Amino acid sequence: MSGIYIHIPFCKQACHYCDFHFSTSLKKKDEMVLALAKEIELRKDECAEVIETIYFGGGTPSILSISDIRFLIDEVYRSYKVIECPEITIEANPDDLSNEQIIALSKSKVNRLSIGVQSFFEDDLKLMNRAHNADEAKKCLEFATQYFDNISIDLIYGMPNMSNEKWLKNIETALSFNIPHISSYALTVEPKTALKKLIATGKIDEPKDEVAQEHFQILVDKLSENGFIHYELSNFGKSTYFSKNNSAYWLGKKYIGIGPSAHSFDGVSRSWNISNNSIYIKSIAENKLPSETEILSKNDCYNEYVMTGLRTIWGISLDRIENEFGTDFLEYLLKQSEKFIADDLLYFDEKILKATQKGKFLCDGIASDLFLLNLEK
Repeated sequence: MSGIYIHIPFCKQACHYCDFHFSTSLKKKDEMVLALAKEIELRKDECAEVIETIYFGGGTPSILSISDIRFLIDEVYRSYKVIECPEITIEANPDDLSNEQIIALSKSKVNRLSIGVQSFFEDDLKLMNRAHNADEAKKCLEFATQYFDNISIDLIYGMPNMSNEKWLKNIETALSFNIPHISSYALTVEPKTALKKLIATGKIDEPKDEVAQEHFQILVDKLSENGFIHYELSNFGKSTYFSKNNSAYWLGKKYIGIGPSAHSFDGVSRSWNISNNSIYIKSIAENKLPSETEILSKNDCYNEYVMTGLRTIWGISLDRIENEFGTDFLEYLLKQSEKFIADDLLYFDEKILKATQKGKFLCDGIASDLFLLNLEK
């Protein structure tokens, strides 16, 4: 077992681009914390392996009190075997991380912060409807780096009207704090979000793919110059600071997802909890797991490995394809990849299929062309 993911489904306010499950009402927060703890206990028999990572995601986990966070971590330790020094990450927003909160977290078992900065420019933050401002982000990082060595920040590129120079300044500002990990994502327009509506009504320009691609290349080049390893499409880390939680997901390790909308994977099936806080709390109170399960076919497992492998520095192992899925799958992969190799988007590193520098930005689309639907026998 790799890890436990705990979904905290609360936020102060809704970011315009977000389509994750959350509520801006905190009325059920205390009930939710107790329900999360109970689900942790209810599912202890699912895992006989050692827990290596605990990850608080959301939503906005930093909206919880220190006592809530400690309580949930203690519940994991009480119900599962945990390695001596697990990676314990909490996602946090700068406006939640007061000096007192940072100090308190540093005295807990939490040893990694993932801070949702998104931008160091005020107009970007307003466009995204973030709860913090640029000054709060900088002050937060100035103080947090005094107490935490392992810090990651999120940045968003491809914003409407964001010049290359402005994007580069964002990266340079992040680097000035000497943080060892950066996760960076292109602004995407998801259905049923405020951003989608704002674009449809002409209040915000639609993001342009060519701008995002230019920003991506600037990001890759600048972080490479500063000693970061581009180990996954959206993730860059110094050599000993890769996210163990996320790396485990990309490498196909097992994990348990706790909380409404959280997903789990046990090697042969995937399950997901209901995305409704009230129903989740009621079900857990009745000792019922409000989840659905899908047994993964050989095709599903192949497609998932292709998708995750191509996004990472570890690539797609031809030996693994042949050993786990068979010769037909290997031949299909080789045939489908020919055109991308010819276009300098994919290449072979011995017996590993990887995306070229040119192909990295396009790897999700490339992966979909390598998927198969009906080869399973």
